[in-house]
Amino acid sequence: MKKVEIFTTPTCHYCHLAKDFLNQHQHEGFEIVMYDVTKDLVRRQELIDLGAMGVPLIRLTGGNKELILNGFGPDEEDQISEYVSIGKYKSGMA
Repeated sequence: MKKVEIFTTPTCHYCHLAKDFLNQHQHEGFEIVMYDVTKDLVRRQELIDLGAMGVPLIRLTGGNKELILNGFGPDEEDQISEYVSIGKYKSGMA
């Protein structure tokens, strides 16, 4: 099964957009795990170790592949959609 992990903070606007996008497609056969790095110090250190410059950081795993995305917008929507094989999502973001 494919897995999507998202490292977030409660006040991050793009984190909320990413979570909304993922939750809308939760039935598509992939597991979603969300980490609040303001409360989870282990995940915060992992975020730093992954070289993130901020949140959201989205890690997609499954099979023998891993994809790490730092940030969220139309390009990341496309990459997530392709990775987990869901139809293109129109968020209205330009």
